[in-house]
Amino acid sequence: MTLLSNSASPGLSAADLLKFKHFVLDTLTRDLESENPPLKQRDAYVQQKLQEVFNRLKINIPESVRQQIIQEVMDEVLGYGPIQSLLNDPDVSEVMVNGPRKVYVEMKGKLVKSGVTFENDAHVIRVIERIILPLGRRVDADSPTVDARLPDGSRVNAIIPPVSIDGPSITIRKFRKDKLGMQNLVDFGSISPQMAEFLKACVISRLNIVISGGTGSGKTTLLNVLSGLIPEDERIVTIEDAAELQLQQDHIVRLETKPANLEGRGQVTIRDLVRNALRMRPDRVVVGECRGGETLDMLQAMNTGHDGSLTTLHANTPRDALSRLETMVLMAGMELPIKVIRQQISAAIDLIVQQTRLKDGSRKVTAISEVAGMEGDTIVLTDIFRFEQTGIDADGKIVGQLKPTGIRPLFTPRLDAAGFKLPPEVFGANVADILRRR
Repeated sequence: MTLLSNSASPGLSAADLLKFKHFVLDTLTRDLESENPPLKQRDAYVQQKLQEVFNRLKINIPESVRQQIIQEVMDEVLGYGPIQSLLNDPDVSEVMVNGPRKVYVEMKGKLVKSGVTFENDAHVIRVIERIILPLGRRVDADSPTVDARLPDGSRVNAIIPPVSIDGPSITIRKFRKDKLGMQNLVDFGSISPQMAEFLKACVISRLNIVISGGTGSGKTTLLNVLSGLIPEDERIVTIEDAAELQLQQDHIVRLETKPANLEGRGQVTIRDLVRNALRMRPDRVVVGECRGGETLDMLQAMNTGHDGSLTTLHANTPRDALSRLETMVLMAGMELPIKVIRQQISAAIDLIVQQTRLKDGSRKVTAISEVAGMEGDTIVLTDIFRFEQTGIDADGKIVGQLKPTGIRPLFTPRLDAAGFKLPPEVFGANVADILRRR
């Protein structure tokens, strides 16, 4: 709720309150520019100056309105305006601004409209500029889209007119303060204990893994968890559009793309960074997301000694992920026959992990599939684990089981060689039946 809709003050209209707020904001902004206090002292400085302004003006307004003005001015000066309260709310996982009057949030997997509003389009654009200014990025009519991140790591996409017809739009995927581990995913029901044991073995055994899923399905979260399993003594190079991976290992080089400057020069793409990363003696290459021609470079890296690489891509099933990989390799501009591309994919990738956001808002790994080589012109996929839905409960929650298929992957000897002799029950074998048959 903003002062635009506040009429609790007797004798003062919402327009009067808005003018007063702008006067306070302008006064405070001038003081900040002239005195430029150190960053660590800005919070206390702003509160002190606000108190001085109110004492000097002696305007008669209710205490509740006074506190609301103070909070809104502080959010404008020190934060990101009206959406700062949403960013502070731990229950909000995503903030979506569809113009000044339509601000939605995702809470517990559900989209709801918030009570937050901006004054106008210019107000939304000011917040966008505050986000991107420290990163050296720009947004204008010639470059109307921008990817960025907040200081806490939250991922931001902004788009403005003329491309965004109904006004400027901001989408913020919030950064989790608490770092998730594999056990957290088990506790959430996203994966089963057997899946967790299997994936841990695959990461440490240096298998090449692709995480596939739709928008908002939790791909980056899973990539974070799997990357966190990489041993401390390995050199990791991460490559992202906007850096958001939260790896805790010590030996990490983080690379981030760079847009072109005003003259259209100086752009650094994911593909440029993948190529450069291979000259940096990486033990592991982690690409936040493959979207285009960099996929060919990634596959070649996987095929030339850079085992244990991880990446994500957008696809709804493991089989769709293979088709998407083929399409993205073709985007590299190399006129390769489809069979050659499929051979590259089947030789490079060991495992596809399918992450899905279900209709009830929950996020689960719905399939773990081995890329088991070629049969003729077709890549063979073998499901090792899959999610089987059995129904929907009274609360609308999807009910089902994360089950092994009973098939051991062909790369099991690689797991054994790395010291992971996974018991038969991980893959769904009934030990009692095995002993009885003997």
